[in-house]
Amino acid sequence: MTQPTARTAKSTRSPAKGRSPAAKSRGTVNGAAVVPPAASGAASNGAAAASGAAANGAVANGAVATSAANGKPDVWDRRVAGALAFLRRRLTGQYDVDEFGFDPDLTDTFLYPMLRLLYRRYFRTDVDGVDNVPRRGSALIVANHSGTLPVDALMLSVAVHDETPDHRHLRLLGADLAFRLPVLSEIGRKAGVTLACNPDAERLLRNGELVGVFPEGFKGIGKPYRSRYQLQRFGRGGFVSAALRTRTPIVPAAIVGAEEIYPIIGNLKPLARITGIPYFPVTPTFPWLGPLGLLPLPSKWHIEFGEPIETEPYADEADDPMVVFNLADQVRETIQASLRRLLDHRPDPFA
Repeated sequence: MTQPTARTAKSTRSPAKGRSPAAKSRGTVNGAAVVPPAASGAASNGAAAASGAAANGAVANGAVATSAANGKPDVWDRRVAGALAFLRRRLTGQYDVDEFGFDPDLTDTFLYPMLRLLYRRYFRTDVDGVDNVPRRGSALIVANHSGTLPVDALMLSVAVHDETPDHRHLRLLGADLAFRLPVLSEIGRKAGVTLACNPDAERLLRNGELVGVFPEGFKGIGKPYRSRYQLQRFGRGGFVSAALRTRTPIVPAAIVGAEEIYPIIGNLKPLARITGIPYFPVTPTFPWLGPLGLLPLPSKWHIEFGEPIETEPYADEADDPMVVFNLADQVRETIQASLRRLLDHRPDPFA
């Protein structure tokens, strides 16, 4: 490489004629640019701002991490993750269905969340006596029936699942009509509803399940409003014989609040015969308001589980009609007494 001459080195030390004013003002010190105080302050402020932004970002990230560490993740993130996991299980077939068609994965993930809105927000349900529901093993839960539509059965099922420590499922026994409806019958099967007959009830009880029965049947949910909270006849006591044969305790349950959701003030029997249903209800809102009349009134609900009635002492007398009738009457009177007591202490049903 050719060395520069002395003339060339001298010319490099002289100021260049094309240098800009800014370059002149900066100058150099030993070949390094000299930054004016204002520019230096701006650079410092910029560095401080960048450092502050980074610090703020770190604090923000720390706050999010702290929020997540405190067990408060975003609700919608959790819901979306749960929905995707549910969809993956359905597509891959990683869920169980028992011999009766009960699908606990579908019930817990899809059905119960919808019913829970009614249970907690709309009916504002209070529950007592949950300790009387066995944590393990079989039991027959017998409840009063009312409300025009069997909404009380659904709310009782949610109460058993949500309020018991082990979140047990209640296997409801349904009438024949529930299994003749095209869509509702399939949904009912997947939710654990089984035909109300002794063989199915006994199989469930022997499998250690909680079984729910409403011995009043259509007489209970179809009674007029003037007869509210007056228990109807319990049929022939078939539920008692099932409990006796399986040596299962009977847990009486009283439900207050369902009578007010669809108060029946009339029954159009000709339409009931034409449609093939037990009754065609007339309420203050139905059929006058059309589909809006199907919206239940927001009454305040209370569910109470009574002390279990042991069947072991009478297990060998399951075929004795008098034993079955007396035990069924004992269960009925226990529920009726609980209803009277709850009504005496109940405030306004819509409070």
